Amino acid sequence: TGEIAADMLVDAGCKYVILGHSERRAMGETDADVNAKVLAALEAGLVPIMCCGETLEQREAGITEEWIAMQIKLGLNGVSEEKIRKVIIAYEPIWTGRTATPEQAEEVCENIRAVVRKLYSSKNARAISILYGGSMNEKNAFELLAQPDIDGGLIGGASLVPEKFVQIIEAANQPTA
Repeated sequence: TGEIAADMLVDAGCKYVILGHSERRAMGETDADVNAKVLAALEAGLVPIMCCGETLEQREAGITEEWIAMQIKLGLNGVSEEKIRKVIIAYEPIWTGRTATPEQAEEVCENIRAVVRKLYSSKNARAISILYGGSMNEKNAFELLAQPDIDGGLIGGASLVPEKFVQIIEAANQPTA
């Protein structure tokens, strides 16, 4: 998530790299840092999973849409039209002790897709994957994954318990309509 050079990850056989995770941002990683890492990952042939998210205070202040749009625009700065489809975006709200409702998560993910549409094109906005990374678990996975702009999950703690992780996988494989 931020301490290993892209070439070392490639040598180790990695295909994906998580960038801009809330833990890294809390340590002082800036949007410019995230952008440099996204560009380096793409150059090295890795698929960047670029995280974005707002704090509960930012949400309550009503600046979620603007905050996330800024993170997306700065994080993707310099990413070419040809390479945008290789980027995965993960929305991870940083709300200590609270989880977004499926409707709240969808609203932000829909906004992320709209920002990508404005920056690139409708075709590219439809082609990229947007993940939800705000404490998806076996209890809320189906409802979250049923949202039209949530393409998957960035699973944290729930991935450490095989029985729970299997339930999330099963929820992801269910038809939503």
